[in-house]
Amino acid sequence: MKLNQQPILILAILFILGIFIQDFFSLDQNFVYFIIIICAFILAITFLKNYYLHKAKPYLLGFMFFGIGIILHFFNAFASGNVSVSKNETIIFKIAKKLNSSDKNRKYEGVIQAGKQTFNAVIYIPKSEKELDFLHYYQAQAYISKPKPPQYDFQFDYSKYLLRKNIEYQCYINDKIAEAERKDLSFTEKFSQKRLEVLQRIDEAGMSSRSKEFLKGIILADRTEMDVQTVQDFNRSGLVHFLAISGTHIVVIFGLFYLLLIKILPLKFRKYAIISSLIFIWLFIIFIGFGSSVLRSGLMLSIYFVYVLLQRKPDLLHSLSLSAFIILIFDTQQLFDVGFQLSFCAVLGIYWLNQLILNYFPIQDNWLKKLIFNTVSISVSAQLATLPLVLYYFHQFSFISIAANFFIVPFSEAIIVFSFLMTIFITLNLDFNLMNVAYDFIIQLLLKVIHWFADFNHLFLENIPMNLFEVFALFLIVYFLRFFILKPKLKNFTIVMTAVFAFYILRIGFNSYENEREEVLFHDFSKNQVLSVKKENNVCFWIEENSDQRKIIQFIINPYCSSRRISNYKIKTFPKDVKKVVYNGKIYNFN
Repeated sequence: MKLNQQPILILAILFILGIFIQDFFSLDQNFVYFIIIICAFILAITFLKNYYLHKAKPYLLGFMFFGIGIILHFFNAFASGNVSVSKNETIIFKIAKKLNSSDKNRKYEGVIQAGKQTFNAVIYIPKSEKELDFLHYYQAQAYISKPKPPQYDFQFDYSKYLLRKNIEYQCYINDKIAEAERKDLSFTEKFSQKRLEVLQRIDEAGMSSRSKEFLKGIILADRTEMDVQTVQDFNRSGLVHFLAISGTHIVVIFGLFYLLLIKILPLKFRKYAIISSLIFIWLFIIFIGFGSSVLRSGLMLSIYFVYVLLQRKPDLLHSLSLSAFIILIFDTQQLFDVGFQLSFCAVLGIYWLNQLILNYFPIQDNWLKKLIFNTVSISVSAQLATLPLVLYYFHQFSFISIAANFFIVPFSEAIIVFSFLMTIFITLNLDFNLMNVAYDFIIQLLLKVIHWFADFNHLFLENIPMNLFEVFALFLIVYFLRFFILKPKLKNFTIVMTAVFAFYILRIGFNSYENEREEVLFHDFSKNQVLSVKKENNVCFWIEENSDQRKIIQFIINPYCSSRRISNYKIKTFPKDVKKVVYNGKIYNFN
């Protein structure tokens, strides 16, 4: 790939770099206005005909798109609007989106009115209350608070995550909820309500709860009530991409609808089949709620077929770059969504490695070989490209994922089609008991197989340390890997091994630095306190008796160990009324 043949990709990279710069440095208003003036000047002079300007035009355009990234992200940054609310308020609210439930509460994103103040918030409703919908306004007494920033650098910054979604508050409702019917539903809210009604119909279908939750997740992008064990199985087996709505789902559903239309319509109306299929896909995307991965997939598919309709050669990188532009122009904060980053890296990986890997397989002279070999090559390409980000964000990796993807993914298209048809039948109130039984049997079998893969604990690694320098080093390895696969010569092998060696030098350096540090920290978790005492590569955690050890491991111990590159830790407990502990001859006092 020659970069000078990919101008849109280069401009997209510079635009994204501008967003990162603004997010990191938070350039002030005066500086941003100065960049606006420069960008406007560049735009004006690009229309002038001059030899020297013509030569400099690519560089000027590059700077302009870099500046546009800074400008858009500056204006897209969340501003609180001087909202001032008391901790206990009577609020009126409507829901905007359902979130994953916790053990005790259902969670929603909503628009809140407290007195004369209007703001966005995450709303917590006890599970004993009935589910909320888009058809009503609700009124209740609520406890309102701002999420606290993390105590330490290794913890997930939930407050910053919410601010990227223009949410500043959390509302906890424990009072009786009154409701009033809405008459002002928007177009998208009507779609969201229809989706909610379909989800409720699926809940009434005659199959097991795990099959219902799987169906809701794989077609309607709703995993809000999925049990912890199923989610864990998909994560540990490396198959979570199969459950999440992604490019595969969009392409399969598009193909199903397109195939149906070309069987009905005459050959001369083929382009209308494409247009109708694209319209259907976008209605489906609106219906399931504009997730970042599905939005990216829909845009790429649409751009690809626009090339086809205009009788121009489709270009994957042009499609990827244009879809990134469209998404980020409307919301630059999407760039910091993990799903967005993984989605685009996967497509780049497929472009960079897939065909080269596929060339090493035997000739695909029938549909079965094409299905299996393409599935494996695409899966390997996408996994290699996303591995650096997976390790950085989740600090875990399963070697069994390679075998699991090889075994499960070839059947994914059939399962997606079956699930889609089941959703249509349930939506239309067509209850075929035999189909319910068949679907339930297949999904139960699938979930058992996935659980079997997830049970290979010795092949599952967690608390893998990874920082941004190591991420860039891993991406370099993936980049150079292409040239070795293309031409497996000593020179290319040496370049790949040099990149691997550089990665390990970095890793050893960071490990040595962290292992030399000694650290004592007091962690607040819910109503409990946790003490951690670190010495070299070992750490001891002191936790209160009867505290939720599983959650403490998930939210404190695992993030701490991956951040501080700890390979050995132990847990000790102490009674709740104890104010001090003695460890290694030292006394530590609790607050």
